[in-house]
Amino acid sequence: MPASIDPRSITGLLLAGGRGSRMGGRDKGLQPYRGRTLAQHALQRLAPQVGALLISANRNLSSYAALGAPICSDAEPDYPGPLAGFLSGLDLCRTPYLVTVPCDSPLFPLDLVARLSAALQASGAELAIPITREADGTLRRHPVFCLMKGSVRPGLEDYVVSGRRKLELWARSQRCVEVPFEDAQAFANINTLDDLQALKGAEPPLS
Repeated sequence: MPASIDPRSITGLLLAGGRGSRMGGRDKGLQPYRGRTLAQHALQRLAPQVGALLISANRNLSSYAALGAPICSDAEPDYPGPLAGFLSGLDLCRTPYLVTVPCDSPLFPLDLVARLSAALQASGAELAIPITREADGTLRRHPVFCLMKGSVRPGLEDYVVSGRRKLELWARSQRCVEVPFEDAQAFANINTLDDLQALKGAEPPLS
């Protein structure tokens, strides 16, 4: 594997700012799973891979602040989506790189950041995102897991202020490298209470 970026140069941003509409308005990151919240699981998985942590949240701010990382909230109202979280994270980020992970994916790879950063270094791209192959053979991108250079901020702000919200379209408009990962389930996210119950029933390993 090519050399990775020094983790101390990367800030990890946990995305927990959504409205949780498919979960009946519940705050997904605060849902319990195996003795802790989904957000706690994700932070625990992310922390060893980066030099600093941030949390993007728009409600229940005291609960997220109790997790021990600085909070950033969207500048625009009405839950404009993950790109607004990217932007608020870049505003607080004090490292050259920012990597994002969603609060509702507690099983993402332990080498996620190392593999994304090695690909970013080797390609000279601005963004790196994972891709996996589904059971039917199709490739699936996971742009909410995104390692980016801080230099993307001005263009991202223009994109968000113009009212555009599509994360994948923005990613494709950048110099983006796609990084293959073998385990598609590692990127599974919990959108509904049924998803959460299914995950609890499966009891997959957390390591």
